[in-house]
Amino acid sequence: MDNKKVKIGVISDTHLDDYDDELKKRVAEHFSDADIILHAGDMVDSRVLKIFGEKEVRAVQGNMDNHSVKEKFPEYLLFEINGFKFLLIHGWGAPWGIEEKISAKFKNIDCIVYGHTHKSANHKKGNVLFFNPGSAADRYFNSSKTIGILEIDKDIKGRIIKI
Repeated sequence: MDNKKVKIGVISDTHLDDYDDELKKRVAEHFSDADIILHAGDMVDSRVLKIFGEKEVRAVQGNMDNHSVKEKFPEYLLFEINGFKFLLIHGWGAPWGIEEKISAKFKNIDCIVYGHTHKSANHKKGNVLFFNPGSAADRYFNSSKTIGILEIDKDIKGRIIKI
């Protein structure tokens, strides 16, 4: 993926036990041309990842995930795309101050993708883009179900999409 424009589909907090046709239809429209999918945890069961078909998926475990997800997926992933350093993490504890807790633990990151709060976020603090797609399945903490898109070119730009 070096030096070409990259589109990343971002999803979190799906809280599903299995493949879901409704969610597949909702995300297919927005993720069909994505180069990669990130799932920021609380998928509950890894079978939900089948909605992305053959796409490359990078995922982390969340606090609500079952035992098999916690065995299969790490607590966080650090990776680079086009020279930008990414952290993919679910998050933990109370949602207040979660960005500060995460950034205190991880340094020299260009983009922190997280979940847990069910509330979308897309903003910079200093040189770090904090991106939370919200929840694709729950409106408890947010007025809408949401997913996100990150686009990488000369910079990283994010957008939140109501589904």
